[in-house]
Amino acid sequence: MAIQKTLLEDVKGDVVTPDSPDYKAALARWATNAERNAKVVVFVKDAQDVGIALKYAKENNLAIAVRGGGHNAAGASSVENGLVIDLSRYINTVRIDADSRLGHVGGGAVWKSVDEEAIKHGLATVGGTVNHTGVAGLTLGGGYGWLTNRYGLATDNLRQATVVTADGSILTANEQENSDLFWGIRGGGGNFGVVMEFVFQLYPQRKTVFAGMVVYAPDSLQKIVEVTKAWWPKAGENEAMCQVATLDPEGRPVMVLLLFYNGAESEGRANFRQFLDIGPIVDMAKELPFEELNGLQNEQSKPGLGAYFRGVSQKVPDFPSTLKVLLEAGEIARTQKFTPSIIYEYFPLHKVNAVPIDATAFRRELTPNILLTFAWDGGKERTEEARSTAQKLVDILVAGQSGLTKSEKFGYTNYDTEAAAAEVRNAAGSEERSKLAFASNYPRLQQIKKKYDPENVFNRWFPIIPAV
Repeated sequence: MAIQKTLLEDVKGDVVTPDSPDYKAALARWATNAERNAKVVVFVKDAQDVGIALKYAKENNLAIAVRGGGHNAAGASSVENGLVIDLSRYINTVRIDADSRLGHVGGGAVWKSVDEEAIKHGLATVGGTVNHTGVAGLTLGGGYGWLTNRYGLATDNLRQATVVTADGSILTANEQENSDLFWGIRGGGGNFGVVMEFVFQLYPQRKTVFAGMVVYAPDSLQKIVEVTKAWWPKAGENEAMCQVATLDPEGRPVMVLLLFYNGAESEGRANFRQFLDIGPIVDMAKELPFEELNGLQNEQSKPGLGAYFRGVSQKVPDFPSTLKVLLEAGEIARTQKFTPSIIYEYFPLHKVNAVPIDATAFRRELTPNILLTFAWDGGKERTEEARSTAQKLVDILVAGQSGLTKSEKFGYTNYDTEAAAAEVRNAAGSEERSKLAFASNYPRLQQIKKKYDPENVFNRWFPIIPAV
């Protein structure tokens, strides 16, 4: 095939086309509905390969997508009839500089690799709470995690990046070099180029922590909300929690509290005593190795299913809407064969919001996130049904909150399955969503876009229209 021959003459990595035996595997993503039939996939080995792939795509008028971990349900890492630059096969290493407390992480790595390598040196950084999530997508879109209470977002702990821009230039971006690009990639997603390497600040971390799932029946929900209202305003830097309205293996609605305390089990149990005294039906929380923390939700986030995400904020825990959502989740599972989870995140936000909103491109909110997820067997044929079902639950949640701003209703950008809805090269139709996604930072992002990607080559996630 002409494509394969032309690229193979120049790139060091692997070139996969529809007639390749591994074509189907090369398209596979964490969410089946995020898969698209690319014309060519290039598993790059270095930055020069990326430049060659970009040049080839431009010459042949092929739209571009970039795959890091491939965990985006919106399909940002896939493109129909275009060219995918895939970092996952070769650009996935992690190197720890323990003396400098820095982690050098390939753009195709997943958080499991970072957690495991860093803790060997007694170090850690803010990473994804599902450890097969890609480092790149989470970081470029913000990045909340169990250590957010101490160190802010993943993107706040980025110290440097190596970026290949649309014209093939290989740039170092940090506070001193290409500082405008460094500002843009911290929250602005993959809109400015292909990030080959991230350099993260690492911090001393104890080897074990207290964490795990504690399961409650629906009749405990009112007490859980009451205790949460008292606990959350005072939550400190060693603790965090996710509360998940979901179903048990028999399909019955349950409320799961995923607890985290950065200390020994005795300290964690004392810290969460008021929650534990409510009387769970199952208590699986225990002291465990730190590197297992971000794997606790893996079973609930398995690859190979259809997936739909939707985010919204909450100002205060609300019992009536939470109960209604929990019971509705059971009905959705029974009648529509979706597996729903509504995750109320309680990562203390003091460090996140100590950073001014204009210090990075990320849109910061004072309110914690709620993530709605729907999983199903099959592909993208059920995405629209999942979208409308999610909206019903969002309406319930919003009705339980007073005074949510338009931005807060929009939710966290990494929790938006509509982020890559546009299938066209110049995705101008998505600009209104992008303005909401980046808020007051959008005009500056447009200026940076004009400088580094004036032809809008990178447009798969909340596309930014270059300034005129």
